[in-house]
Amino acid sequence: MNEELSCFKAYDIRGRVPDQLNEDISYRIGRAYAEFLKPKTVVVGFDIRLSSQALCAALTRGLTDAGVDVINIGQCGTEEIYFATSHLQTDGGIVVTASHNPADYNGMKFVREASKPISGDTGLNKIRQLAEENNFAEINEPGAISFADIQAAYVNHLLAYVEIKKLKPLKIVCNAGNGGAGQTIDAIQQFLPVEFVKIHHEPDGNFPNGVPNPLLEENRQPTIDAIVEHGADLGIAWDGDFDRCFFFDEAGRFIEGYYIVGLLAQSFISKEPGAKIVHDPRLTWNTREIVEQGGGEAVLCKTGHAFIKERMRSEDAIYGGEMSAHHYFRDFFYCDSGMVPWLLVLGLMSASDKKLSELVDERMQAYPASGEINRRIEEPAALLDKIEKEYTSKANSVDHTDGLSVEFDDWRFNIRMSNTEPVVRLNVEARGDSFLMEERTRELLAYMD
Repeated sequence: MNEELSCFKAYDIRGRVPDQLNEDISYRIGRAYAEFLKPKTVVVGFDIRLSSQALCAALTRGLTDAGVDVINIGQCGTEEIYFATSHLQTDGGIVVTASHNPADYNGMKFVREASKPISGDTGLNKIRQLAEENNFAEINEPGAISFADIQAAYVNHLLAYVEIKKLKPLKIVCNAGNGGAGQTIDAIQQFLPVEFVKIHHEPDGNFPNGVPNPLLEENRQPTIDAIVEHGADLGIAWDGDFDRCFFFDEAGRFIEGYYIVGLLAQSFISKEPGAKIVHDPRLTWNTREIVEQGGGEAVLCKTGHAFIKERMRSEDAIYGGEMSAHHYFRDFFYCDSGMVPWLLVLGLMSASDKKLSELVDERMQAYPASGEINRRIEEPAALLDKIEKEYTSKANSVDHTDGLSVEFDDWRFNIRMSNTEPVVRLNVEARGDSFLMEERTRELLAYMD
């Protein structure tokens, strides 16, 4: 009987250390990845968690025992593995990370050649099966291990997204949450006319200030306080592996990721009229209007990084954005980055001579949104079915791209089951009427409480 590995999820690997993920399982994952993909060379790296280095070493043993050559880039963010896989032209890449999960968790994210994601329907399930079977062929010659420093090339790539000479000397609060973003800020700051106010900056897998997840309201206050105290122009906070970044305006107000998607979409469409922009179904009206007004094409796609990346490649979209603060870029190998967005926002603030609040206020008023509301539900499918029966008879449109999206003349909502947690997620938006949005949100939440 094969051991079931509960650390395999829809898009990646996440589990508690050591009961769900440990060095033995990491070794088997390395062997399984090699057997599935049959790569010659794979690049690996690890985040700042206390268990990451040991898990990465075990993963590396699994790869080399399968005859794969491994290039180790050391401590890094998830996007640095995406970058290194394409930059070094390897056959695949693996980062050991659990992003914003609790401190006793760890995990892995996989890509294949050209930084293409490997998820449930593109190989992750097969890797799981092979790791569970734990029956690997003997290899005559083990692979070699080498080390590479890709930071300078990575920073140069990031700087290509902005015209440095046109940037204004802004003051920015940056909160790495004791995750990995701090070392990239330290590497990039010398090239920018920017004063960084650094808080929770040092990488520390003990997470002395809590696990870095700025989506949680209780984690935002230190950034807000620092913006106010230092009179900063902008605040940026990241999750642990910094593939997501979160924005605060000059007053310390948290800006929902939805409006940043619209802002970045506008920026790309202005440079490349007619370009395609991929977006998720949770909140859509603002993005669609901005893209269509700019002469672009808005492409709806199911939520989740693997779906967005695949759709962006098939459509050759210039940019993709999710309201959860994942931003994807054609020039970044169709991958998500937590560093590119804030550089683009600096460029927009400098070019327009506007504060962040001035760049988003009009859109926030035009399309007020609830933000994502999560509830643990015993029977989520039954709940969605009940809400669909209740609301769709008078709706203008009903869409099942991801969960249930229902549109009326002046408001719409999306409700969906999470791919990663036992929760139901609700998003509501309205046309220019925050009272209507709040009223409809309360109405839907009554079904969920």
